[in-house]
Amino acid sequence: MMTTKKTAFITGANKGVGLATAKQLAQLDYQVYLGSRDKSNGQKAVEELRELGLTNVDLIQIDVTDEESIIKAKLELESKMDRLDVLVNNAGIGGTYPQNASEISIDNLRTVFETNFFGVIQVTQHFLELLKKSGEPRIVNVTSGLGSLTNHSDPNAPYYDSFKYLKMMAYCSSKTSLNAFTVMLADEFKDTAFKINSVSPGFASTSLNNFTGTHSPDEVINAIIKYATLDQTGPTGKFVGEEGEVAW
Repeated sequence: MMTTKKTAFITGANKGVGLATAKQLAQLDYQVYLGSRDKSNGQKAVEELRELGLTNVDLIQIDVTDEESIIKAKLELESKMDRLDVLVNNAGIGGTYPQNASEISIDNLRTVFETNFFGVIQVTQHFLELLKKSGEPRIVNVTSGLGSLTNHSDPNAPYYDSFKYLKMMAYCSSKTSLNAFTVMLADEFKDTAFKINSVSPGFASTSLNNFTGTHSPDEVINAIIKYATLDQTGPTGKFVGEEGEVAW
């Protein structure tokens, strides 16, 4: 099946940052597929966008922690398109708090990593075949400034006090690991058309932070959209946020 529009697939797209990203890419005339673990929630998100006049959206059910579900989603996408131009690995969880490094349960740590780290790798590896068929493949791994080891070591860094208060060892370390995957994958594909980057959105009010963020999801995704739509001169292997590069 020949695909005329550029195509994008976004995990965790039924709400929050993922849904806002889907909406904006659809507004840019991409054919957007919303990945959602729960089919009902995903369908509601699709209907919400269609009510805005965005008919170029569809649902793909996917559980990023379940390889069979990932393979099924990839096969479904293949039946709808001949290539994938943009993969946004957005699905993420926080786990249960507090997450003191000295006391966190291994079960809690593993649960967070299954979605935020292993899930991203599984999805990316299975979807690479479709991405390689694009002339300008883009991968955005949605990360967090809380994944910066430099910032965790700097009392003057943004959110330093919040990190110490919340004790977010599982979440933060999963994002640090995600950043490592980004830079290594980008290096592997540095001589190709791929552009692969870790992007930290602004502090959005979402279910991930119990809606304590200072901005709406629509207000914090500029960097995600920018790096999802990079031209051939754009950077790869970077860790960036709304205000530019973030220290590793």
